[in-house]
Amino acid sequence: MAPVVQVRDLHKSFGAIEVLKGISCSAEPGEVIALIGSSGSGKSTLLRCINLLEVPERGSVAIDGEEIEFASAPGGRRAASEAQLRRLRSQLGMVFQSFNLWAHMSVLQNVMEAPVHVQKRDRAEVEIQARELLEKVGIGEKADAYPAHLSGGQQQRAAIARALCINPRVMLFDEPTSALDPELEGEVLRVIKVLADEGRTMLLVTHDMKFAREVAHRVVFLHDGCIEEEGPVEKVFNGAASPRLRQFLAAAGHG
Repeated sequence: MAPVVQVRDLHKSFGAIEVLKGISCSAEPGEVIALIGSSGSGKSTLLRCINLLEVPERGSVAIDGEEIEFASAPGGRRAASEAQLRRLRSQLGMVFQSFNLWAHMSVLQNVMEAPVHVQKRDRAEVEIQARELLEKVGIGEKADAYPAHLSGGQQQRAAIARALCINPRVMLFDEPTSALDPELEGEVLRVIKVLADEGRTMLLVTHDMKFAREVAHRVVFLHDGCIEEEGPVEKVFNGAASPRLRQFLAAAGHG
């Protein structure tokens, strides 16, 4: 069985700054991978390259064995096929740091938007699924509310429901609790833990080492745009070979 996500030799620069320096990694079906590392190590850029919010200068990305096709473009390259890009993106549920909900739409409308207008699915069927997902993340009673009337934790749970409603093959979480007050982090982390326990494939960028240890099968430690060390959770946290990783974990209170 092909990995759900396969990244090979990914390079990405912003101007003169090379952010990713030849990253290769994969996620098997049902695997939860925690991407850890200090700020600026390339974690979020890696996620954004996987769903082509950023286009890598070199390297390949494959979803379920289908490699994204690139074409030359001024100053670099671009996705060669908009149809392929839309199809593969519909297999990737992305949850951002800053919620990114449409302010002029109710929570329910936010969750239904992509399935109805991008995937062209039946509106009545999507509404049933959307309401079920809002119940699943614990905000079923907020379906008709607008994002401005929700707490940060409720907005992020709405964003998770929105990502789930496209029926993705893999969920990508980019520091999903970093914009939240500490007391609101727990409600979002509990939802992510439920998804992990269901056997969903997930790539999770997180600063929360305790949560990474609890939810992930494998940990990838990025340092200065490279994978410095990776392995099963217990090996990474209890037997780190890299001095940089040991230093990072110690600074995070897990050394």
